[in-house]
Amino acid sequence: MFLLLKCFLLHDSVNPSSLHPAPVQLIVQFLEQASKPSVNEQNQVQPPPDNKRNRILKLLALKVAAHLKWDLDILEKSLSVPVLNMLLNELLCISKVPPGTKHVDMDLATLPPTTAMAILLYNRWAIRTIVQSSFPVKQAKPGPPQLSVMNQMQQEKELTENILKVLKEQASDSILVLEAALKLDKDLYVHTMRTLDLLAMEPGMVNGETESSTAGLKIRTEEMQCQVCYDLGAAYFQQGSTNAAVYENAREKFFRTKELITEIGSLSLHCTIDEKRLAGYCQACDVLVPSSDSTSQQLTPYSQVHICLRSGNYQDVVKIFIEDNLTFSLPVQFRQSVLRELFQKAQQGNEALDEICFKVCACNTVRDILEGRTISVQFNQLFLRPNKEKIDFLLEVCSRSINLEKASDSLKGNMAAFLKNVCLGLEDLQYVFMISSHELFITLLKDEERKLLVDQMRKRSPRVNLCIKPVTSFYDIPASASVNIGQLEHQLILSVDPWRIRQILIELHGMTSERQFWTVSNKWEVPSVYSGVILGIKDNLTRDLVYILLAKGLHCSTVKDFSHAKQLFAACLELVTEFSPKLRQVMLNEMLLLDIHTHEAGTGQSGERPPSDLISRVRGYLEMRLPDIPLRQVIAEECVAFMLNWRENEYLTLQVPAFLLQSNPYVKLGQLLAATCKELPGPKESRRTAKDLWEVVVQICSVSSQHKRGNDGRVSLIKQRESTLGIMYRYVSISLFSEPLVLTIILSLFVKLHNVREDIVNDITAEHISIWPSSIPNLQSVDFEAVAITVKELVRYALSISPNNHSWLIIQADIYFATNQYSAALHYYLQAGAVCSDFFNKAVPPDVYTDQVIKRMIKCCSLLNCHTQVAILCQFLREIDYKTAFKSLQEQNSHDAMDSYYDYIWDVTILEYLTYLHHKRGETDKRQIAIKAIGQTELNASNPEEVLQLAAQRRKKKFLQAMAKLYF
Repeated sequence: MFLLLKCFLLHDSVNPSSLHPAPVQLIVQFLEQASKPSVNEQNQVQPPPDNKRNRILKLLALKVAAHLKWDLDILEKSLSVPVLNMLLNELLCISKVPPGTKHVDMDLATLPPTTAMAILLYNRWAIRTIVQSSFPVKQAKPGPPQLSVMNQMQQEKELTENILKVLKEQASDSILVLEAALKLDKDLYVHTMRTLDLLAMEPGMVNGETESSTAGLKIRTEEMQCQVCYDLGAAYFQQGSTNAAVYENAREKFFRTKELITEIGSLSLHCTIDEKRLAGYCQACDVLVPSSDSTSQQLTPYSQVHICLRSGNYQDVVKIFIEDNLTFSLPVQFRQSVLRELFQKAQQGNEALDEICFKVCACNTVRDILEGRTISVQFNQLFLRPNKEKIDFLLEVCSRSINLEKASDSLKGNMAAFLKNVCLGLEDLQYVFMISSHELFITLLKDEERKLLVDQMRKRSPRVNLCIKPVTSFYDIPASASVNIGQLEHQLILSVDPWRIRQILIELHGMTSERQFWTVSNKWEVPSVYSGVILGIKDNLTRDLVYILLAKGLHCSTVKDFSHAKQLFAACLELVTEFSPKLRQVMLNEMLLLDIHTHEAGTGQSGERPPSDLISRVRGYLEMRLPDIPLRQVIAEECVAFMLNWRENEYLTLQVPAFLLQSNPYVKLGQLLAATCKELPGPKESRRTAKDLWEVVVQICSVSSQHKRGNDGRVSLIKQRESTLGIMYRYVSISLFSEPLVLTIILSLFVKLHNVREDIVNDITAEHISIWPSSIPNLQSVDFEAVAITVKELVRYALSISPNNHSWLIIQADIYFATNQYSAALHYYLQAGAVCSDFFNKAVPPDVYTDQVIKRMIKCCSLLNCHTQVAILCQFLREIDYKTAFKSLQEQNSHDAMDSYYDYIWDVTILEYLTYLHHKRGETDKRQIAIKAIGQTELNASNPEEVLQLAAQRRKKKFLQAMAKLYF
């Protein structure tokens, strides 16, 4: 042991502060060995004996600490509170501090230097430990649970708490001892390895060299006082949370520490103070207790803000924040905390603070902008209703927050972008003019940027309706030759104002006649069925204008900007009416489609029926027989879907002209769907249309179909012989239907088609599945892979329309079950039950949780190794499946909560089997839980049937809610 100690101490003899972990661990080992209790002959535990061995071990621990020069920073980081407490008590003992004597009653000036230093070390450690215990501690991640380790950790935790309790009771005495130490004017000494050896070898020398003024390691008075002041300051600061007056003492001690550090300089070997932490303490004390003799100019910004908040001088807070926008001295987090405090006071009824909140928020926003951060939500909320005063103040803050002569290009760019965005967000042109005419705005933005901004603002202003203007008036607008072609093309790309687009094109054609300006942007796309007609227009200006108006209108419709799309289409319709009946009909068709989309995205979402005029226009389109009119396939699809979604089944089944059924396959398909919906309430034998629809879909899904990409880029299943039948697959992929009954019919059709496969193992259930034929003559011809994909996509889309439709949720669960995704299947089975039972507070309808659904839930739980859940679910069947329940309970490798689920079992037979099973295995605790569950009075077989059913229903509810929390 001595050799081991010598090796480690020689290893660290050069620089003990760069601590190798081994010496500190030696302290732990030595003290643990020395404090190990003994056992006498009667097997009684005795305190550790005071023999030579234990004394040597304690001395070795003290030597290691002496080698580390009694540095509390190192010792506290590496030793637990109980070990360090034991070590310092041994130091007190060997330094001849009388046991049981209060340190506060001892005169440090008359004690030997090593004794006084030992008392100081102990009391410094005491208050440091109290302060450290008040800080939050991040819990270490627990490893694998080991009983012996957990017991040891619990014992150490209890011992630490007991020691802390004693230290806190003695805290006032420790502070008095340290305050008395500050009055000492002599150097102190602390034990070294040499003095400890002398004490061990020659007890007679205790009153000789070891107690003289030259024995041990010398600690200068300034170094001792510096450490004591810092520790006292931390203690006072910690007490200030309950007694604000104590902050004054903390401030005095911390500033005295700074003075002593300056006096000592870099020559100190034993005084280690965290100067960054000290600076933080000083700054906090400056805010909490500003010096009475300091002027406002000498105070830090923190102190100034704090004083202003306490005195209610909020205007000065705004001034400080504006000045700080130039210096960036206050952290952003501090500024945000001040704003939060003001918001809280304003919400408590102080309406006068609303203006201050805006001003402080504006200052913070400008600071964020200058540092490249985004605009806060609070600023956008406070600036929802701008006025002249807010605009003036914002411009003042911006002007005073940037020094244009010294600011970098990035700062100027950030400020310019901010002012530009503010302009774009304003609706009142008067306020826009206030900003755009300001000196800062003119300085930061170039002429071109200002002109572009004005154009962007002008295009948002109200325009005269194009429909009342004659076509010829468009050509009377003079071109501006001062603007180059590149700028005009850029404006052409950005603009969605028809009048502005026409003006730009006139100016461009006035500059050059060689360009085709409809090719300026590759984002301008017109369907190929239209482009041939448009590009055949001879006049270049008219051709460009028609193409661009139509392309921009289609784009606006795609991004659901319906108001601009309508303006663009109206202008284009007005233009083509003069010279092309064919293009006029094209625009009328596109405006019909736009009106359908507008209704579906607007009032149609709330269930409001479309106006009769729109329905009449849809009928007119379907019955249209104009030759040589370019038609987009998607418009016919949308019209048929529109009629089905708004239940115009009477028209589709009885009023559709015969020629239309022969010429328009979309209408034919719509008629079959509408007729099937109408016949659902009738007897099964009357559903002839269901059989016709089935045959059409089977033909579509036959392997003779080929994949083909349509004009809009979407993939369809199109038959070689009758390509128009491929519309069904496109209906599914582009998700045009929103009427639940239509979706249910289509879903059940494809589910039935999926189930007729010979190799299918698990059928999928669906509503109205019985209306379809149960077999296919030529089974091999069906592309079942495409059918499976269609079913999945249909269910996904249907649930996006109505996520609480229990029938569709069961279908989704069945799909996951069929594809061996058992956890996901359970999620949807439980969700289906939850939505139709108020989260299981009511009984789940038996047509939702059928025996088939319950059996599939049982299989899911079984394959997930949740065997107790299997046994409970077996009770849900109309006839309890005891065989499966008993078999599952025999499984010992269960991944569920096992015995914690016993409260959910209401069948006494299963509970009795559990009791027998646990008794057989010797599992006493689990057997008692099962017996307790059986003993509940509400499960008594003599109870009335109503009581037993109520008990079962309550356990069903709790079990299903627990399962839902587990799988949702």
